[in-house]
Amino acid sequence: MKKTEVKTIFFDNDGVLVDTEKCYFEANQRALTDLGISMSLGDYQKYFLRSSRGIHAILGDAPKAFLEDFRKKRKQYHMELLAEKPIAIPGVDRILPLLSKHFRIGVVTSSEKEPFERIHKRTGFAPYFDFVICREDVKFSKPHPEPYLKALAFAGCAPEHCLVIEDAERGLRAALAAGLCCWVIPGPMACGGSFSGAGRILGSLEEAASLLL
Repeated sequence: MKKTEVKTIFFDNDGVLVDTEKCYFEANQRALTDLGISMSLGDYQKYFLRSSRGIHAILGDAPKAFLEDFRKKRKQYHMELLAEKPIAIPGVDRILPLLSKHFRIGVVTSSEKEPFERIHKRTGFAPYFDFVICREDVKFSKPHPEPYLKALAFAGCAPEHCLVIEDAERGLRAALAAGLCCWVIPGPMACGGSFSGAGRILGSLEEAASLLL
C-alpha cells in the first residue's frame, strides 16, 4: 500500500495504542483462580488472541448464571488493573496526534465501552479518534470481519484507502476478511501468532508513521 493511498487508519486498541492486554489476561487469571482453575499465557494466546472462543474454551458449557457471575468478577478485576497498572506504550502519545493531523482515525476494539473509556481517561487520546467501534457495537467480534466492515461504513471510505494496524492474529484475520490491508505490530502478548497475509510486520508505531508520513 502506498502512503498516498491511505486516508483512514483503523487502530486496534489493546496492544497497539495502550499496553493493556496484560490487564485483561491477569483479570481472567484472577477470576479463574477464584474457581480453582489455572490459565497459562499460552492458553490465553490460543483462545483470546488467535480466536474468539475466549472463556468458553476454558469453562465449556457452564450455566448462563455461572458465566455471568464469572464475567462480573473478571470485569471488577479488569477495571481495578486498568486503574493501577502502567499502560503507556512509548511513543504513542507523540505519534498519534501527528497521524491524526493527516488521517481519519478510527479505533476498532474487542474491548467493551466501559474499560475503553477508563483507559482513555488516563491517556487523553480520545480527542484524536474520529469514531470508535467497541464490543457492544457488533454482533460478532474479531476474527469475524463485522467490526471492520462496520468501521468502513462509519468511515465512508473505500477499503483501498483504509489501513488497519493490529497486534495479534485475531485482529489481522478480521481485517483481511473485511478486504483491508493490515500492518501488524506484534505485542509481547501475541507471541506465536501467525501473521500470514499482513501487509507489513513492524516493530513500533513510530516505524509505521515513518512509512505513512
